[in-house]
Amino acid sequence: MEGARVPKKMDPQLRSDALQNRERILQVAIAELTRSVDVPLSAIAKKAGVGQATFYRNFPSRDALVWEVYRYEMAQVADLAEQLLQTSPPQQALREWMDRLAQYAMTKAGLADALRQASSAPECSEESRYAPVIGAAQRLLQANEKAGTIRPGVTTDDFFLAIAGIWQIDSKGDWQPRLKRLMDLVMDGLRAGAPVRAS
Repeated sequence: MEGARVPKKMDPQLRSDALQNRERILQVAIAELTRSVDVPLSAIAKKAGVGQATFYRNFPSRDALVWEVYRYEMAQVADLAEQLLQTSPPQQALREWMDRLAQYAMTKAGLADALRQASSAPECSEESRYAPVIGAAQRLLQANEKAGTIRPGVTTDDFFLAIAGIWQIDSKGDWQPRLKRLMDLVMDGLRAGAPVRAS
């Protein structure tokens, strides 16, 4: 088309550098926001080894950074479900994933506070917020139902309501034993009524 501007192709090295900068910022932000919701963005940029312009080009606001960290972390949790299903029996995969999800909830207290503060951010709709983790839970539940290792008909709503007690445990105390007991109880409940399989 006459007069149309053909976009210049980005130099592969520049694209690679930009991705590495973004990845470094995210890694530092995950650690810093977990420790303190009020960490200055300038401190995150400095620890990531990028300038202010680079930082704000990637994340124009605190809310944008917080939600991107959240999406990044949720993607890691969701991807783990696929890895576990490929390497472990469905029942073991589900239990290991539950433990990882619970540990995430307990150790990301600072990030949870940041997420609450950023809850009005327009960058993240309600639908997209939890979609990766809900999808991962659904795949794990379906695999277990197909294998006959959990009771039939368990929905993702059932599952997340069952593990909601995670957020009632005090993360400042000796939470690991209580968390393990809670996950054991949830797993026992999921197994109750599972079809009897011939060995």
